[in-house]
Formats: sequence, structure tokens, C-alpha cells
Amino acid sequence: MTLLFLPAGLLIIIVFGIPIVRYTWLSFHASSVLTKLEVLPNNGANWIRILGDDRFWQDAYQTVRFASISVTIEICLAILIALLLDQKINNRGLVRALSLLPWALPTTIMALGWRWIFNTPYGPIEKIFATLGLGPLNILSNPDTAWLATIIADVWKTTPFIALILLAGLQTIPNELYEAFRLEGGGKLHAFQQITLPMLKPYLIISILFRTAQAFGVFDLIQVMTGGGPASSTESLGLYAYLNALRFLDFGYSATIILLTFIILIIFTLLVWLLASKANSIRKAITS
Repeated sequence: MTLLFLPAGLLIIIVFGIPIVRYTWLSFHASSVLTKLEVLPNNGANWIRILGDDRFWQDAYQTVRFASISVTIEICLAILIALLLDQKINNRGLVRALSLLPWALPTTIMALGWRWIFNTPYGPIEKIFATLGLGPLNILSNPDTAWLATIIADVWKTTPFIALILLAGLQTIPNELYEAFRLEGGGKLHAFQQITLPMLKPYLIISILFRTAQAFGVFDLIQVMTGGGPASSTESLGLYAYLNALRFLDFGYSATIILLTFIILIIFTLLVWLLASKANSIRKAITS
């Protein structure tokens, strides 16, 4: 039986294990234009530097803000969309397929579209407000609104992905549970609170896990829409690591940024795993 898992285990080691070991080793070395791109030991100077790097911690805050707000909105909208797609409606298969189009679009193309929508002065939003006499909004050039624009674009693209997962979860809930609940005098709202949500918890946790990991590593959306600006107000950890590696040619420090971000994600994954275990216990208790 263990031999069956050997190919998957080797693939995980090659895809994830080797890069992590490489980044860990590189984070304790200097490799930049100052060293003529030679890899030299620096006795953990990268880790000391990152603790006092205000730009890193600003980007960490912005990444956490982006991930937490976007994932929260996506989960709420995805629940509503999944409930609608689970209803018996005409052409349900076509409606479900069309709802996945935003998720199926390449992120770069989607981000270009949203950059045009928020463009000043040619974007449709700016034109609508100009018609109303409200003046230019300068959405993407204002630090107070640019990050909100990136969240809107991310929510539009990835909500269908979560809705698809939750729809699969809804279809595993036995109808007998709802019928028994109605016979006992329960309403639809109470059924949602006492049956649907508890039964969806494992799927919600999986969705949160996937989306948070993706949101923490956001790069292409930010790079295309704002380039991290204005004044680095939308810069993410992924973009900061990219800039250090390919623009500043500081590969050792870039590896440190990536590794610390990975450690944060590992901690979050363990917390989600504990929640998933409790959710499975609730699910078994309801179905038994």
C-alpha cells in the first residue's frame, strides 16, 4: 500500500521540498550585486535585516489585509451563489457553467480589464461619476482606494471557485435532514443555521485554506493593476520578493521573504486543520 503513495511523495519532495531547502539555505547567504552574485555566508544577516525592514512589515500588513478582507467577502458571496445554483431552475447546467467564467479567465487578462474599468479618465466608472458631476476619483492613483480596487477585482475572479466547492458540499447534504426538520416545525432560516452551515464547515475550511494561501501569494493581479503603487500602498509580499530578486538582484533577501511568508502560511494551515477536525466531528454527530 505504501508503494502506491511513493510517486505522489516523490512529486511533493521534488516540487516543494527541494525549493524549500534551497530557499532555507539561501536565506543564510548573501547573493546580490554587492557580492557580484556570488553566494557567500552572512551568518543570518538576512533574518536580522528583515526584522527591521519597515517595508516588509508594511507589505505583510497589506497582504494580510488583502487576504482577510477578500476571502471574507468571497466566502459570504460564495455561500449565496452556491445556494442559488443548488436550486432547481431552468438551464441549471448552463447557469453553473457561466458562473465559472470569471474564475476561468487568466488573471493577467482579468486584471487588465479591471485596470481599464478603474482607469482615469477613460474608465467607465470615472465617466459615470463625471457625468454626475462628482469629479475624477483617481481610484488607482489614490492609496486610500487603490487597495480596495484590487480587492474588488480579486473577489470578482475567485468567488466562483469557492462557490463551486460549496455547491459540491451542498449536494452531499441529505434531503431527509431538511424534511425531518420541517416536520418538527423548523423554518428555512433555522435549517440553514442548524443543518446547512454545520454540514458545510469542512468545505468552508477547505475553501478558506485554499483561498488564503492564494491570497497570501498574490502577485500577478497586483503587478498588472497597480504595480504595487501608489507609494507601495498595494504592494504584497510576493511582489516585494519579486522586486528584491529580479529588480534589486538580492536573491538571498528575497529567499528570506519567501521563507518567512511560507512559515506564516504553515502556522495558519495548522490552525485550519484543527478547525477541520472539529467540523468533521460536528458533521458525524448530525448525520448519526
